[in-house]
Amino acid sequence: MPRLYGFDDASRRRLRDDEVGPLRQMVSRAIEGNQSNADIAVWANGEGYRGTLGGEWKDASVGRLFRNPAIAGLRYDEDGELVDAGHPGAITPQEFSALQARENSRKTSDAAPPYDYLLVDGASTCGKCTWALQGARTNAGTPGYRCRPKDKDGRGGCGEVRIDAELLENHVGEYVVAELLKPGVRDQILKAQDGVRAQVEKLRAAIEDLEGRRKEAATLYGRRQISSDAFVTADREITTNLKDARSRLRYAEQMADFSLGDAQDLVRWWNTAPSASKRAIARLFLEKVEVFPARARGVRTVEPGRVVLHWRKLPGLSGDR
Repeated sequence: MPRLYGFDDASRRRLRDDEVGPLRQMVSRAIEGNQSNADIAVWANGEGYRGTLGGEWKDASVGRLFRNPAIAGLRYDEDGELVDAGHPGAITPQEFSALQARENSRKTSDAAPPYDYLLVDGASTCGKCTWALQGARTNAGTPGYRCRPKDKDGRGGCGEVRIDAELLENHVGEYVVAELLKPGVRDQILKAQDGVRAQVEKLRAAIEDLEGRRKEAATLYGRRQISSDAFVTADREITTNLKDARSRLRYAEQMADFSLGDAQDLVRWWNTAPSASKRAIARLFLEKVEVFPARARGVRTVEPGRVVLHWRKLPGLSGDR
């Protein structure tokens, strides 16, 4: 792995004296001088500064450097939070925060507003390969769901399913509202939520147990009672399980706290409800939504059989699904 600019080697244990000054000047030009990455690259090249492999600076390479928290002696933990990386930094954490704010302002000035997807995190799956669908915009910027194709490490699905987000969510919403209109549904929702609240407590206990196991593994590794490989394997498994449990807890809490209140016009309620409430009631009723490939590209309707709703068995609801 090539070393990061400003450091002596890939371990990042020591700063490189002849690169720290230029790096700090580049950061200063970005934060205080409000210069673009392209302008900073032109300046650095004009001063004779080169990247770690001897190449000239470009807009993209300056941007990558500014986005790397290691230049401030930081790293991201498993929750995406910035923490001390245990090695020196060429700039201060405060300066890196300023770089992040600058980056975010550059992104939001041109980017489309974020879309609050209703059926992510396992709520919708690919009908061909069962991989969970992800929210993803098309090249035109339209929100949609897609089965992500496999990456170089083999993670992902078949990549053959994609559907417009509004089309899928409106289709699912029609069926959920129809379910809400059935006699006695409010009482059944309350009963179902009792079960969900019990699940919330179990998930919280499971998360606490996993966090305890992580600390225990770290302690054993610190005492050299387990090998580095064993620690990395255990930590990776615990991290994966924690991520899954926290995701399930988040949605279980939404389902447990959801309330229809005294809404009488449930169609209007659905159309105006916050996304979190719609997501909660959809998850309460549906185990998952299965989406199959369209018969042709650009289809703007949900063809028969393309979307299959898998309903939870809530006892006492009228009629058959």
